[in-house]
Amino acid sequence: MSASSRKANAGARIPAAIWLLGLVSLFTDIGSEMVHSLLPVLLAGSMGVSALTIGLIEGAAESLVLVTKVFSGYVSDALGRRRPLVLLGYGLAAAVKPLFPLADTVATVTTARLLDRFGKGIRGAPRDALIADLAPPPVRGASFGLRQALDTVGAVLGPLLAVALMALLADDIRRVLWFAALPGVIAVALLLKVPEPARSAQVPSRLPLNRAGLARLSVPFWRLATLGLLLALARFSEAFLVLRAAQSGLGLTYVPLVLVVMSLVYALSAYPAGWLSDRWPRHWLLALGLSVLVLADAALALAEGAGLLFSGIALWGLHMGLTQGVLASMVTDVAPADYRGTAFGAFNLVSGVGLLLASGLAGALWDWYGPVATFGAGALLALLSLAAIPLLVRPPSRKECRPTRV
Repeated sequence: MSASSRKANAGARIPAAIWLLGLVSLFTDIGSEMVHSLLPVLLAGSMGVSALTIGLIEGAAESLVLVTKVFSGYVSDALGRRRPLVLLGYGLAAAVKPLFPLADTVATVTTARLLDRFGKGIRGAPRDALIADLAPPPVRGASFGLRQALDTVGAVLGPLLAVALMALLADDIRRVLWFAALPGVIAVALLLKVPEPARSAQVPSRLPLNRAGLARLSVPFWRLATLGLLLALARFSEAFLVLRAAQSGLGLTYVPLVLVVMSLVYALSAYPAGWLSDRWPRHWLLALGLSVLVLADAALALAEGAGLLFSGIALWGLHMGLTQGVLASMVTDVAPADYRGTAFGAFNLVSGVGLLLASGLAGALWDWYGPVATFGAGALLALLSLAAIPLLVRPPSRKECRPTRV
């Protein structure tokens, strides 16, 4: 790299629009995590739902997010516009929040949860593609890390608000859930100020979700998607962290602190991880994150008191910070600019299948053998993912990097 290139890279800054997208994520996550931190307790408590059923609900909800991303991503590529889909997704998530305190059956809770996650799925891939369009390459990892960090600050504040409101309202979960709707309204108002950037690439003349279009994503992308599948199998829903805390005897009022601790560590590590990924090989940080996940699972499997329990939860948050923004940067690295929405969608579709299977398996192991088996299986799958990194993430050949003609 020349001296002039190094100087230009050093002067690159994260655009204001990415900061705005980060704040949108922050406020949305405040409301979502208020719900997420209390919903497993509501289901397992007054509704008497089993851990397997909770695992299937959470797995289906999170998988819907990832499956929906493939379609929203490719529609954003076909239209050549990201912002309308991002606005639709955040708007839907805000609109369905009042359904949670109104729900009086498992079916209604499940419907509300799925609609909430459907909104996340609609916005996810177009938003990530929008960040990729807006971010200068020298700060691409930092841009994804910043957005993820601000998102996770919301995930810290949401459960903290839930704890405060649970204490103030005498553990009345339904009354607390009413407060989850307001942050989403603020998020939508902020999103209206985010511009739609001019697209440098030509909009595809036909929709890219076809065999020829998917072939444009190249061999390195599909290797990365395979690694994403393995990682999803190792990382089941955070609902099981909440259940682990409740099962260990933590008071109902303080159960949301589980997600506070996890999200705080996640928020503090996401931006530094993104910054480092612009300077170090990204797969080094991914390998470090998977190693931390193994330690987290081991701590949670062995936890008998609050010390080891919250150590495992903190390690879980650290592994998220080291992997999620880095994975998004890696997808951007190997995807053609005009197919970025499709690439994020396809990557998340594959990961969604893994997450659904992982959460169902985690719930079944919990019901049959207990939490030790659930977290032990997670550790083994994380080790498998770690071992696969040298096979699936390596410098591609020129032939592999060359896009397929369509």
